Amino acid sequence: PNIETTLGAHELITAVTLPAPLGGTHIYQKVRDRASYAFALISVAAVIQNDGSGRVALGGVAHKPWRNEAAEAAMAQGAKALTAQLLAGATPTDQNAFKLTLVERTLASVMAQARTPA
Repeated sequence: PNIETTLGAHELITAVTLPAPLGGTHIYQKVRDRASYAFALISVAAVIQNDGSGRVALGGVAHKPWRNEAAEAAMAQGAKALTAQLLAGATPTDQNAFKLTLVERTLASVMAQARTPA
């Protein structure tokens, strides 16, 4: 998400190399208006380690999936601390301010799921 690339008229991506997945609990939650194939209002993807640390990315809150690595330092302190850091400086409009509440509730749900044994 930190690198944007524009392909030329005759260029083609022929391979993508991804790092090995992290250990821990992997959770994805999508919040939508309607059926399961509806466009997400917001989404949360997280990898949470046993010690509470981890990574989180948000969808539907910016023009591309958004990750704030500095905010992830607050992850081990719980959902409220993480949400406060992730949303610090957010400038919603009247039309999308509701998404801040959705992010807060969805992050709390994701963090709770990670603490629940499978």
